[in-house]
Amino acid sequence: MAQIVSVFGDFLAVFAVFSVVTFQLHGTPTQVSMILVAYMVPLAVISPLAGVFVDKWNVKWTMIGSDLIRALLVLALVFLRPNLNAFYGIFFALSTVSSFFIPAQSVAVRAIAPAAGLLAVNALMSQAIQGSQIISPAISGLLVEWFGANSCFLFDSASFVFSAAMVMSVAIHRQRSAAAAASSVLASLQQGFRFILTHAALSFVILSMTAGMFAVRCFGALLSVYVRDVLVSTAALFGILNSLIGLGMIAGTQSIHRFARKIPQQYLVIYGLSGMGAAVFVTAVFGKVTTTALGMLALGFCAALVFIPAQTLLQRETPHDMLGRVSSSVMSLMAISQVLAMFVAGPVAQKAGIRNLYFGSAVMLVAIGAVGLGRLRRPRATAESAAEA
Repeated sequence: MAQIVSVFGDFLAVFAVFSVVTFQLHGTPTQVSMILVAYMVPLAVISPLAGVFVDKWNVKWTMIGSDLIRALLVLALVFLRPNLNAFYGIFFALSTVSSFFIPAQSVAVRAIAPAAGLLAVNALMSQAIQGSQIISPAISGLLVEWFGANSCFLFDSASFVFSAAMVMSVAIHRQRSAAAAASSVLASLQQGFRFILTHAALSFVILSMTAGMFAVRCFGALLSVYVRDVLVSTAALFGILNSLIGLGMIAGTQSIHRFARKIPQQYLVIYGLSGMGAAVFVTAVFGKVTTTALGMLALGFCAALVFIPAQTLLQRETPHDMLGRVSSSVMSLMAISQVLAMFVAGPVAQKAGIRNLYFGSAVMLVAIGAVGLGRLRRPRATAESAAEA
């Protein structure tokens, strides 16, 4: 309940800010894109350090404090005169606080849910995000037009208070070792990085999530240009295609339990990556509205097969007292991949063409899937050879 209301409020506020900057302040494309950059930079830079403190602090009160601070930050938008610097500053501060909340939420899910139910819980959390992403743009546009952007900011601020109240009602008992609590910040940070680098399965899962996010962000950053230049269509189709990605993710989320009964989660991640690559390839090679629509649905569907099992594996394989650091490091890498996608995709598409950029993304995704499949099969082949000997 906290996730649904809070994420919905976040999307309302984000779309309201984009509406104000675009239509009231007449911001340039660079100024508009810098809003996302201002939000992503703290997630990329501060998250690893935030995870160290999450592993030391009380998880429940970390989440509640983060929610209440963010409620005040969003409320400040109501009283500040709309200007770019105010939006950049607020979004930077919101992201900094979220750097503590997001890993704490991952720890809370691990502490509350039984191991067998982690996949179902992560699927529900994903559905809440995608459902909000589908319906919130239209609602935000109507609220801004009828009541002004402040109505969205007020709702978002209230949603953070609601989230804090929901978390307050939940009993969260986390397992922590005395050694982890007593270790220094630098030592804790090193332990988290060492665990990620030395755990082969988690390293691949993290790489998969990062690559998948890079591909999705490339689509999100340049899909409007693809619609304009390749499909020769309008903003209406652009909005529909964005919704199709969300619908595809919801469909994938609904189907993931069926697949997980027969296919190990590591293989689901690999198949999902390869499927995303195929979806990107189909979108680029045909350049038609119908094939692009199918590609968006398939991209969302396969993305669910990557991110949900990957998140579940992360929670299962990571020791309780390291989950904050590991989760925050993953969040940092994913934020870095999104920032890189926004900075790199535009110039590459401008020089090589947007379809060539999509071809490159497709090859990257399929190649990572192939490497991962080889790594998973190698231990099995080694074990079989040893058994025969």
